[in-house]
Amino acid sequence: MATVQDAGRRGFAHVGVPASGAADRSAWALANRLVGNHAAAAAIEVTLGGLEVVVTEAMLLAATGAHAPATLNGTPVPHGVAWFAAAGDTVRLGRPAAGLRTYLAASGGLALEPVLGSRSTDTLSGLGPERLREGEVVPVGPQPPIPRCHPASPPVRPAGEVLVLDVSPGPRREWLADPSALRGPWTISGESDRVGVRLVGAPLRRHRDHIGEELPSEGVVRGAIQVPASGLPVVFGADHPVTGGYPVVGVLTSASSDRLAQARTGQVVALRWAFPRETTRRCRS
Repeated sequence: MATVQDAGRRGFAHVGVPASGAADRSAWALANRLVGNHAAAAAIEVTLGGLEVVVTEAMLLAATGAHAPATLNGTPVPHGVAWFAAAGDTVRLGRPAAGLRTYLAASGGLALEPVLGSRSTDTLSGLGPERLREGEVVPVGPQPPIPRCHPASPPVRPAGEVLVLDVSPGPRREWLADPSALRGPWTISGESDRVGVRLVGAPLRRHRDHIGEELPSEGVVRGAIQVPASGLPVVFGADHPVTGGYPVVGVLTSASSDRLAQARTGQVVALRWAFPRETTRRCRS
């Protein structure tokens, strides 16, 4: 499972076009910075490693996100650091010990034809390039100046730990009989993908004022937590639809949405309400 991803299709939700884009935006952005690309450059998003590419011209490469052991012509290369590859070199990504998605960026960025201003593969709507196939040749853009800064690549949380995610209140938070029950714990279902992550645990109950009530479809965003009739939450990912009819009780923060994109099936998740901190003003007497 390898797709091309960039910053996504911004500004088209009002006409029914999802944003899509990199599932772990922080890892994707870091990969581009490491090789000197502009902020919106397209890179390859690889799920659980297993990718092999042959370089056709000299360029810088960098892998971030889930640490898929990378080799250049059979020699290991570091994770989260830019390295040089010459024409004819073969790069292989193994299976990461932790995390789900790895980003492989090439200097110059992937130069496939954009669709509505983006080169992202949208697995829900079918917009953008198709998933990468064996033997496919992917062009890159003009080579940028060699970068001078080398930011650090943050480690991906091991799967054995409880993944704590911060949640801002959603527009239908009052539909929950007990908002504290949203904390969980929850377990990520195998029925999860770039569209959304299903959580399994003790079903959430609706407040008595909303039992049996249904909503017209409302606009939703990445990280939105919908609660269907089953009471088991669904967290929207990068390829989420633009509207939904179930109550949105919370929305993951941007950083937590990126962390969830690296979580595998069976990962235990705890959701934590993240209310704005109150500030006090100190006055001089």
